[in-house]
Amino acid sequence: MTLHGQQIAVLVEDLYQELEVWYPLLRFREAGMKVVVVGPERKIYHSKHGYPVQADATMEEVSGEDFAALIVPGGYAPDRMRRYEEMVNLVREANRAGRIVAAICHGGWLLASADIVRDRTVTCYYAIRDDLINAGGRYVDREVVRDGNIVTARKPDDLPAFCRTILEALGER
Repeated sequence: MTLHGQQIAVLVEDLYQELEVWYPLLRFREAGMKVVVVGPERKIYHSKHGYPVQADATMEEVSGEDFAALIVPGGYAPDRMRRYEEMVNLVREANRAGRIVAAICHGGWLLASADIVRDRTVTCYYAIRDDLINAGGRYVDREVVRDGNIVTARKPDDLPAFCRTILEALGER
């Protein structure tokens, strides 16, 4: 499986969950991929506990087709991200291009806003289960779920399986 050099996007906004940004960011860099942190602006974003991450690019500077995978972390950041039509379109565009679209925890909010969970099997943090069901998703309570190009997970404890599943999906391409 040749993953070296593939480009991955990790989306950010303020109030992100620390591990759900940093674990994939470092894991995919370790695998030799180019990880691009994408936010509404090129600035420093802070986690729920104040931990900083610098956005490398803005949502207007990239396209969903630019990346092999797009990762949506949880925390309260996805609720903020979905307020930007450009961010919603980025997710929708990546899905339409058949790229891996992965969300963990509350990240499912952004997938629901992009209308890409309809008729797909997904998981998420239990508190937003109804949101994904109301968006047409088939919710299951498992650490990670892959339905085609969509990969979802429930919480930080699921990060090893989440990243492993993303890597497996990328290796199949």
